Amino acid sequence: MKKSTILFSLFLLLFASQSVAAANPQTAVPTIPNSGATEQVRQEDEMRAAWVSTVFNIDWPSKAGLSVEQQKSEYVRMLDELQSIGINAVVVQVRPESDAIYPSSLVPWSKSLTGVQGKDPGYDPLAFMIEETHKRGMQFHAWFNPFRASTNTATASLSPQHPARLHPEWVITHDNLLIYNPGLPEVRKHVIDCIMEVVSRYDIDGVHLDDYFYPYGQTEFNDDAAYAAYNQGRFANKGDWRRDNVNTFVRDLYTSIKGAKPAVVFGISPFGIWRNLKNDPTGSDTSGLSAYDSLYADARTWIANGWVDYIAPQLYWTIGYKPAAYDKLVDWWAKETSGTQVKLYIGQGAYKVGTNTTDWATSDALISQLKFNKGYSQVQGSIFFSAKTLLNQTTGLRNSLAQYYLFQ
Repeated sequence: MKKSTILFSLFLLLFASQSVAAANPQTAVPTIPNSGATEQVRQEDEMRAAWVSTVFNIDWPSKAGLSVEQQKSEYVRMLDELQSIGINAVVVQVRPESDAIYPSSLVPWSKSLTGVQGKDPGYDPLAFMIEETHKRGMQFHAWFNPFRASTNTATASLSPQHPARLHPEWVITHDNLLIYNPGLPEVRKHVIDCIMEVVSRYDIDGVHLDDYFYPYGQTEFNDDAAYAAYNQGRFANKGDWRRDNVNTFVRDLYTSIKGAKPAVVFGISPFGIWRNLKNDPTGSDTSGLSAYDSLYADARTWIANGWVDYIAPQLYWTIGYKPAAYDKLVDWWAKETSGTQVKLYIGQGAYKVGTNTTDWATSDALISQLKFNKGYSQVQGSIFFSAKTLLNQTTGLRNSLAQYYLFQ
């Protein structure tokens, strides 16, 4: 996916957490079970979105330091090409690592723009991107990474205005990253304030959070002090306390968004496995990392309480993949959202197409998943990771997706 070995390595690091142990590939599409669907989602209502990553310059801009006109030209070309294959929405990462691609009073400018965190790029990229997106009749969702403070631990490299330098007590060093501590009320308030700055100032269609709440990895997250200070006997264990911190954050953010602009939708894209059947009789028949137990993200609670308008689980595995079968997980999430007001979009692992595995060898793997989704009325669209992957024509993916969306 990358144009250089370094960026490719970064990409692999970002998604290492999504792989679950090797399994036997199956390429056949299984029979779609009876999901209770009585009608298909109307084509004009179907979400067909692409994630646009700015961290590490994965999708946009192609590299830091481009001129204003080059950055604008790249985005316009990306939009036009995405629209030409049937994409009707973009989910743009506006807060890659506690910095911003817009002028903010709370966080510094993103280094993804100029190569120097805190340096003004000379225009307002977010305002430009929203205008160009809406000009084409496409939706613009602002994507925030809530608790990642920095992709490295060298605080001296951060802008003097970076919250991690102004409030070092907010962050915890974890696996060569700086992570905001979700257990601190002032941290949760700061992140919500940052998001609401965008909601109040810009004509966005939605607010989107990714899967990073408490961090991935086996290393213990050192939040003992916050647990002692803020739990005070409310929860019997740290896991329940952490989940409550995330739930409180999600609830308060939803309330803030709806209080300011009710028409702005709020969605989250959690890791694809809520809990495994072996740990919970109501979990999915899977055997991978679970968001509930490892990231302390309890999507079931968000759905049940209506704290999100949509949920977009990242189902980055193939149909029939034994540890985490795509088909089994779509069925699980469809049942979880059935009877609620929460829409279900599927996070599609387009970046895996053409990788050196038999089950992802061609674009057929992804198209088969989209066809499988049609068996569930609860599935109202897809979000693809990521924009660059959709447009680079790996194994004909770009043409296959256009054929599927525009000529089905």
